[in-house]
Amino acid sequence: MYYSIRHLTKFLYSNSVSESMMETRMHPRSDQNQRCLTFHLSVSPRCRVFSYRDHLANHVHHFDIPGQHGQLVIVAESLVEVQPAPLVPAFLSADAWQELDAMMEQGDYWEMLLPSEFTAPTAALEELAAKFDLRRRDDPLMVLHQLNQAMYEYFDYVPKSTKADSPIGLALGTRAGVCQDFAHIMIALVRSKLRMPCRYVSGYLYHSSSDTDRSTNSATHAWVEVLVPHLGWVGLDPTNWLVANDRHIRTAIGRDYADVPPTHGIFRGRAASELTVAVRVTPSESTPSLDQELPVPEDWSILVEKAIRLPEQAPPPTRQQQMAQQQQNKGVPLPKLTL
Repeated sequence: MYYSIRHLTKFLYSNSVSESMMETRMHPRSDQNQRCLTFHLSVSPRCRVFSYRDHLANHVHHFDIPGQHGQLVIVAESLVEVQPAPLVPAFLSADAWQELDAMMEQGDYWEMLLPSEFTAPTAALEELAAKFDLRRRDDPLMVLHQLNQAMYEYFDYVPKSTKADSPIGLALGTRAGVCQDFAHIMIALVRSKLRMPCRYVSGYLYHSSSDTDRSTNSATHAWVEVLVPHLGWVGLDPTNWLVANDRHIRTAIGRDYADVPPTHGIFRGRAASELTVAVRVTPSESTPSLDQELPVPEDWSILVEKAIRLPEQAPPPTRQQQMAQQQQNKGVPLPKLTL
């Protein structure tokens, strides 16, 4: 299956800002059962975009926009080929726990075993683990399947009930959240109670008319991957009670959301920011022409048109003007932009 992905992010500032610095993680990975064929990142106001790969092989693009601007628009376009994932069985052999421990002794998995910023154990998490009877029993895969189902049944999916930087305690207390919260809670449970390497996956999920997913189709998605004997990293989606399949498109992996936000940056100036995000995933059975203009739904076209319609831009500032502006803004704090 081939997927064409358009991911729009727009920051609208209440007042003009003098500089924006941003990192993005929107470039789909090429590993396991997927391959990114093309990727293009458009930024308005125009600027030069640089890229590198972090220590987990995630693609990171970054840029700096000096000069006055009232909004920042980022459009990422990808073409990804996804092959059917290997079938994940319902259970493993009785000695799988011993095999898992042997794997961990031979490999370097400590990053995905220790608590991280959004996966630190809490008293509420301990209570949930007891409610789920979560412990090393049966075999690792059977316990993971049961946990995936329990998470789906215990928590309600409620958009905007939490924020990007909300701790897991909020979702645990209300029994409601979004995919990011469910991924963090499941990671914390797997690491602390099952002592299994577990990592956060950000990306996209294609929703067809026949699917019954709880997550929304106009946003990014998050799920987890757990290291399992004989199978390697197995993807589990507690938001939708799924084993990750060829509808899941992986963008980045990390310890938790803090490692892989789609956008992360700062701006210089005194202004509030309003964030708009829209995602469109379009499937195709055959390979789309790489230079073919892909169809865009009307609602998406209107959103993009409104987002990138900017007032007439002045010529780029000279180096002297940039330095003068920086001196003028010296000492102004740089608030963080978060999703």
